[in-house]
Amino acid sequence: MAIVAQSSKTRRIRRATLAWIVGLLFFYPIFWLVLTSFKTDADAVKPEHLLFFTPTLENYLNMTENYDYWRFATNSIITSVFATIFALAVGIPCAYAMAFNPSRATKDVLMWMLSTKMLPAAAVLYPMTFLTKSLGLFDTHFMIIVVLMLINLPIVIWMLFTYFKEIPKEIIEAGQMDGVNTWGEIKEILIPLAWGGIASTALLCFIFCWNEAYWTVRLTTTDAATLSKLIEGNRAPEGLFFGRLSAVSAAAVGPIVVLGWFCQKQLVQGLTFGAVK
Repeated sequence: MAIVAQSSKTRRIRRATLAWIVGLLFFYPIFWLVLTSFKTDADAVKPEHLLFFTPTLENYLNMTENYDYWRFATNSIITSVFATIFALAVGIPCAYAMAFNPSRATKDVLMWMLSTKMLPAAAVLYPMTFLTKSLGLFDTHFMIIVVLMLINLPIVIWMLFTYFKEIPKEIIEAGQMDGVNTWGEIKEILIPLAWGGIASTALLCFIFCWNEAYWTVRLTTTDAATLSKLIEGNRAPEGLFFGRLSAVSAAAVGPIVVLGWFCQKQLVQGLTFGAVK
């Protein structure tokens, strides 16, 4: 028994050590990013100043005073929030229809939607740019919101479909026998039962929208520019300003890190256990 207990203890120690190593590997880029944000551009490229340097707030002050950080952050919040809301508004009815009223083409439709994520964004860059400029929608919040919604809609529908499939169909049928209409089924039955899955889907969609850089950089200039555009703006012909770039990047990922920290319980619960078990 003592040998078995010792072997179990050793196994737990090895797993904990491996978990710490993996955690540190994932944390190191964030640590390096934050550390570099407190360096000058000159110190950021000097190997001897990797850990030992004189901290400065110059990059953060420059970001807020000269680059109008709050305007870019506000644009990121507006586009991410509304794109998530619209994606859920479209995704919930679609996932409901496919989960509780499936047809022979349901699986094919789901695969087709997922296949749209395999299309390289660069392949449609020119038609998207031409279309937005022709319609006068280039560098507008509306266009960015629509693009972000459409980009993430397949993932939203797939996730919601998975959660909804775990809800017993008999519950929906009982509501129908009581005279509840389709909207009532979604509002009064489906959403409360699948709230954990919907919240997890909304959180992931918001993160994807916030982190989207390709389209927000190429379809905006000033009015609807997000934090991705601000980060891209710290590139010049003479090179990258690593100090300022790190400060802007840290300020961009900070809100998402905080949000994920406070919502980690709901996120893990929704992704692990689904809607109803």
